[in-house]
Order: sequence, then structure tokens, then C-alpha cells
Amino acid sequence: MQQRDQYKNIEDFLSDESFLKWVRQGDQRHHWEEWTVENPERAKLVAEARLWVLAMRVSETAVSPLETQNALQAVWNKIEEEEHSQERPMPVVSLWNRIGWRSVAAVLALGLSLGWLYKAQTPTQEKLTYAELIKQDTDGLIEQTNNTNKPQLITLSDGSSVLLQPKSKLSYPKSFAGNERNVYLSGEGFFEISKNPKKPFFVFANEIVTKVIGTSFRVKAYGDQPNVEVVVRTGKVNVSSNQALSSFNTASIQLLPNQAIRFVRNRLAFEKITDITQEKELTKAVAPIEQLSFEFSDVPVAQILKTIEQTYLVEIDYPRERLKDCYLTTSLSDQPLPEKLKILCESLGNTTRYEMNGNQITILSEGCN
Repeated sequence: MQQRDQYKNIEDFLSDESFLKWVRQGDQRHHWEEWTVENPERAKLVAEARLWVLAMRVSETAVSPLETQNALQAVWNKIEEEEHSQERPMPVVSLWNRIGWRSVAAVLALGLSLGWLYKAQTPTQEKLTYAELIKQDTDGLIEQTNNTNKPQLITLSDGSSVLLQPKSKLSYPKSFAGNERNVYLSGEGFFEISKNPKKPFFVFANEIVTKVIGTSFRVKAYGDQPNVEVVVRTGKVNVSSNQALSSFNTASIQLLPNQAIRFVRNRLAFEKITDITQEKELTKAVAPIEQLSFEFSDVPVAQILKTIEQTYLVEIDYPRERLKDCYLTTSLSDQPLPEKLKILCESLGNTTRYEMNGNQITILSEGCN
């Protein structure tokens, strides 16, 4: 017989670590739900114990044992006063119902009492903002704001590229020093990161941080929306809570292609989506750059350049006559825009190179080999 089969009091459940994990984290390894529904009387006791755990779920260091005991005693005193002050006859009810409702009332009141103590002694957790994040970076940042109605291309010093959506901001250093590449996003952007295993790339977007080495993904982090989202197209990323929220979720979550994660602000919780095609809201928001394939097999160079223009909303000037009979077979799927252009030019021959000035790109070439 399992030990929990002998539980008769709420205290038995509160001292069971596996029960606490089930209530707080939804841990199903111990099959608490199945065990609970086997016996109606047992279910009532479990329900009361769950209420106690939920009501008392505050930081252990926030309230001292003495304060907890005083709060508990004060709550019970109030309940006793309420019962004695009632002059009308009490209806006859079963013993469990009387004890059950008193326990529920006590739990709710205790939760309020402990919550008040926790709030009084713990600094308020404010929502992290883009402005607060960039203040913490002392390297000196360039801020780009997209006030247009179309995506805007940003090329970073390491060769990474970002398609910044309207009403969005990106702050980044002129050059990446040290052992990390850090940028800060407010709004939405699609990132294609230049590979550098020795220097990981971090996107700070309000409450979450996305760490990558080389991949493509979308981050959506508008300050006035209820959720923050990361959607991976190629490669893999690790997503975690920002440092100020580490007490709520310290573990990083790895995402693979066609996976996503949603940070729900009002619950300070992550929701992992293992197949974005099953999420209508995510699929509706997919941009052309996330849908197009950059795998080319014996395709005219003019067509490849046209695809790049439409995807990145850039203008490409190239010698059409010299390149009209050039065809290429190449893979550009997991590369930022500068790397795509570099590979393209190298494939055409040593006489071909490109120049880039904002959204204007010029291809200089004597023709293909």
C-alpha cells in the first residue's frame, strides 16, 4: 500500500513533496489525479489541501514563521468571531461540509493575509521595459526606430541582419565587443544571425532573453500586448527569463525549427509550442521571409536577386546584360542577408562583389564563369 493511502489530515499532504510539486508545477509523475478520483472522500481532502498550498504559495523568505503563525491565528480569530456573532440558528449540515467550508474560508483569508505581508515586505515586480534594459548597457548603443508602414532592414556589424517591423525599435552597438553580442528589441523583428560559436548572440526583449549562435527566428515583444513570442525558422535557440524575473523561471527552454514559445505576462509563465502550424495566431503572423525557400537549383541569377529584393524589401542594381545567361545552384536558407550576397558573388566568380548602403545594394560584376 502506498504511504499516501493512509493520509487522513491536510498536514499529511502538505509534508509530501510530490504533492506540492503536483499542485505548484503540474508534475504528473506521481499520478495524483488518478489516485484522487478513485475515492470521493479522498477527493474532498485533497481539494482542501490543494487550496492550502495555493493560498500559501509565497516566497519562503518573504514571511517569517512567527508572522505566518500570527497571521494564521488572526484569521481563525476572525472566523470564530463571525460564528459567535450570528444570532440566527445554523442549519443542520454534515460535519464535512461545516469543516470543509470553514477550512476554505480560512485558506482564502490566510492567503489574503500572507499576500498582504508578502506585498508589504517584497519590492513590487514591475514589467521590464525596453527603456530600462538599454539603460543597463554601458557600451553606447545605436537606436533604430521603424516609423514607416513597411519592414525595415538593419545590418549589424557582425553580418547579422534584422527585418524590423513597423512601430518597432532595435538598439545595438556599433561593433560587438567582449564575448557576447547583445541587442535590445521593442516590438517585432525577424533575425538572421551570423554564426560565431565563440560569441553567442542575445536578443533582450522585455521579460525574455533569446540566445543563439547562428540561426533565424522571429521575436515579438510589444510593450502593450499580453504576450511575448519567439518563433524559430532555422537552427535552434534557447529562451529564458530575463535576470530580474529569474525567481519565476530559471531554466532555459530550447526551441527547434517550427517551434515557438509564448511568455504570458499576467501569469509570468512560458508556454512552449512544438508545432506552430497548429497555432492559428502564429501562422497568421508569419512573414514572407519565413515562408520562402532559398534553395536554388539551376536558377537564373536574375530570379535569385528578385527573390532577395522581395524578401528583404531592398533594391538591387546589377549588370543585367552581363548576368542574363548566368544560372546558379546554391543554398542560402540559413544565412543573413550579407552572407547570402557574399555566397552569391563568390559563386559568380572572382570579378563579382557587392556594395550595400541601407536598403540599396549594388552588384559589380564582369559576368559569370
